[in-house]
Amino acid sequence: MNGIVINIDPVAFHLGPLQMHWYGLMIAVAIIVGVLITVRVAEKKAIAADHIYNLVLCAVLGGIVGARLFHVVDYWEFYMADPTQILRGTGLALYGALAGGIAASGVYARIRHLPPGRVADSLAPGLLVALMIGRIGCIINGDSHGVVTDLPWAFIYTHPGAMLPRELLGQPTHPYPAYEIIWNAMALLVIWRLDRRFKKEWMVFLSFLSLYSAGRFILMFVRDQRVWLWGLQQAQIIALLVLVVSLGLIIYSVSKRPSDGYRDP
Repeated sequence: MNGIVINIDPVAFHLGPLQMHWYGLMIAVAIIVGVLITVRVAEKKAIAADHIYNLVLCAVLGGIVGARLFHVVDYWEFYMADPTQILRGTGLALYGALAGGIAASGVYARIRHLPPGRVADSLAPGLLVALMIGRIGCIINGDSHGVVTDLPWAFIYTHPGAMLPRELLGQPTHPYPAYEIIWNAMALLVIWRLDRRFKKEWMVFLSFLSLYSAGRFILMFVRDQRVWLWGLQQAQIIALLVLVVSLGLIIYSVSKRPSDGYRDP
């Protein structure tokens, strides 16, 4: 059987009765690295580091709420059968985390009278790097597995603690998290280069949304998740909507005459 065997315990270590999972560690590292990158980018756009630290705190809290909300909606029948699981369960949805985090960041920027476009552009590179690091935790967990495949780079989970359906244990599956890491790395290179060319606010962030959503829509065809509508999964429908809106805003912005932005023309 061809593939890359992953036999890693999702639990990194124990602290008494508490378990520290690799996924939680990767999320912590992702937040720290994302914040450091965002602070560096924001300072070049004349946004103080203190604002970024406060904004990230709001984004993390908003992201947790959004991730949980999207997950509950995605598995609505299950949670309606036992509503207590809404608060007791642990499932999260990545798109919900992005939506909640972005919404909370926007509220903070408005309250503090920060230029929203400049703040959004500052967040984009750090978000992509954080998403890549977070997916490393998914690789160890096995919770973002793809469908069964015979490709030589398939992931084969053999540890009994792996968080994928029992029938897929020992089976070669598409390495979806690795695909997304590669896609996001390419998206990061693109927006990093385009950042020097853009003269208008919001363009970096809208490019991030477009590239990320396009990747999610395409790559989700190898994921094993419930179909929602028109043969598409929830994440694909959301990705398609975000892609259409972000591309529309980019086209609208490009068609307008350049305004006095925060960069020299």
